[in-house]
Amino acid sequence: MDSIIQQSIDKWLNGSFDEEVKKQIREMQNNSSDDLVDAFYRNLEFGTGGLRGIMGVGTNRMNKYTVGMATQGYANYLKKSFPNEEVRVAIAHDSRNNSRFFAETAANVFAANGIKVFLFDDLRPTPELSFTIRHLKCQGGVVCTASHNPKEYNGYKAYWNDGGQLVPPHDKNVITEVEKISDVSDVKWSGGEKNITIIGKEIDEAYLKMVKGLSVYPEIISKQKDLKIVYTPIHGSGIKLVPPALKEFGFENVHIVEEQAKPDGNFPTVEYPNPEERATMSIGLQKAKELDADILCGTDPDADRIGIGIKDSKGAWVLMNGNQTAVLAFNYMIESRKEKGIAQPNDMVVKTIVTTNLIDVIAERNGVNCYNVLTGFKWIAELIKEKEGKENYVIGGEESYGLMIGSQIRDKDAVSAVCILCEMAAYEKNKGRSLYEKLLDLYLQYGYYQEDLISITKKGMNGQQEIAQMMEDFRSNPPKVLAGSKVVELLDYQKQTKTNLQTGNTEQINLPKSNVLQFITEDGSKISARPSGTEPKIKFYFSVNTKLESIDKFEEAQQKAKEKIQTIINEMKLK
Repeated sequence: MDSIIQQSIDKWLNGSFDEEVKKQIREMQNNSSDDLVDAFYRNLEFGTGGLRGIMGVGTNRMNKYTVGMATQGYANYLKKSFPNEEVRVAIAHDSRNNSRFFAETAANVFAANGIKVFLFDDLRPTPELSFTIRHLKCQGGVVCTASHNPKEYNGYKAYWNDGGQLVPPHDKNVITEVEKISDVSDVKWSGGEKNITIIGKEIDEAYLKMVKGLSVYPEIISKQKDLKIVYTPIHGSGIKLVPPALKEFGFENVHIVEEQAKPDGNFPTVEYPNPEERATMSIGLQKAKELDADILCGTDPDADRIGIGIKDSKGAWVLMNGNQTAVLAFNYMIESRKEKGIAQPNDMVVKTIVTTNLIDVIAERNGVNCYNVLTGFKWIAELIKEKEGKENYVIGGEESYGLMIGSQIRDKDAVSAVCILCEMAAYEKNKGRSLYEKLLDLYLQYGYYQEDLISITKKGMNGQQEIAQMMEDFRSNPPKVLAGSKVVELLDYQKQTKTNLQTGNTEQINLPKSNVLQFITEDGSKISARPSGTEPKIKFYFSVNTKLESIDKFEEAQQKAKEKIQTIINEMKLK
């Protein structure tokens, strides 16, 4: 075994760690050297979004000690940043195993450092944490969740005083402070319990009032209050607030998927608690079919992602992908506000660089500014802050099943998204139409866009290096032709340059550095490569588009677009 890994193991066996932890390490020594190496070969990295990893003992795992050391570093930075103020943080958690324990561990460490802590009494959706930071005028916050990852994972997301996740310079500065915590003895574990205040119902009420205020057409909901809604929280925190939020909106015919209603970190009915997965939504789909529902909605464990199912033109249930859901939501917020006379001349919407360009087209045709930012809602939050007082933020979103409606929260919010999407369904039903028909009309009006995504995972110690090499190969030798169309532009967000591959001319990209590459073809296709910041994984996003001549040609156009994407995948040797 590598001597540095062995030193790290010895430090845990001989240091101030619980006896139970030492016992587990000794068992691993006897049983599996591979597991032991993976648990200790590096420190679980506190990245720009916080921590995320498999739970267990070791420096490369989510446990009391890695959470405590991260919290100590974050506490140190908060106190440096706000030296003459009472520092306040809010803490929430989802339904994952150990989430409550990690939230209480973080609360105790913050409190021991003299920081005022507002800790939720029970699990809550991540967006409520973002709202609470602003509502209680906190300087920071933490939510313990691993979002949609498998059950073995947990995580720790850190927030700043605007309710958004950490952005420069705070993200790097917090990382620096966390890296200074070299030993568990550097952590103040207890002694400040008087600084912890338990919060709950009063914040829920304020949050639900905010969500209700997002409704554009409450009078249409009153006409369509019997809209048949099926909702699954997929064993997560959405059960706390989605049903009451729908009730606040005025919906009276909501059916909960009982098999997935109880919060449970083992996620017993699914392999991945992710509404992007058809298998995960299958129980909800079955219930929606049985009830002949109007819409199916599902949220992930921390209720920041939303998946929806609707009936197609033939009455078959289909799941919308994240781009389609975003297109429907963006268009509704632009169109309905305009129709009702509440649109403002300085309205703006925000999407990420890997999200469908159909949104850009819809916004432009309606005279609304559409901004593109890096992947992650923290960048949407940062842009809202930058434009505050100059432009009016309406909606933001990304292809990975996330929407953020209104500026009173600064992270993706599936609770408000469920409500607005159901309002959209009611709005269309009131016209005698379905959401699916509305989507086809948008394709007819603005052009048909087809997107796809593949993820490639490289496990083990060499995984990150293999992914880095893939990126370097594409960066230095971009494809010349894809699906018969010349690659005309290379956007390198790491170098912050856009290169015309025909002329060699370059322009600056005015976004922060990020390890993302995009290839744009002559016919308007867009291919993006982006390594994950939290896992040994690289994602490739594909977008192709064409003019849709008529609704009856939709299936033909869809098939051709899918074949084109598959050709691109094959030519890039990604499968």
